[in-house]
Amino acid sequence: MAILLHELWIESSEEQAFCLAGPMGDEARSLMLPGAKKVWTVEAENHFDAMTKYYGHMGWGQYTTEHPADYEPYPDEWLRVQQGRRAT
Repeated sequence: MAILLHELWIESSEEQAFCLAGPMGDEARSLMLPGAKKVWTVEAENHFDAMTKYYGHMGWGQYTTEHPADYEPYPDEWLRVQQGRRAT
């Protein structure tokens, strides 16, 4: 099971972004305002885990989802991509 690193970026008092670290978060980070700051990182095993931790960090209460795929573990290939390794 792949455990992936996620990042919280603050752009302004109203704007923030929570995305995957590494190449899979490049597109999200490219849309950020100049001067955005990475303020928090967290590891998670799937989308639901990541969002639950994010909601907890932000004090937003319990995260919920109706999408069964959100509970699926991240693919091992995603970890290789995040770590900059080629598939074996």
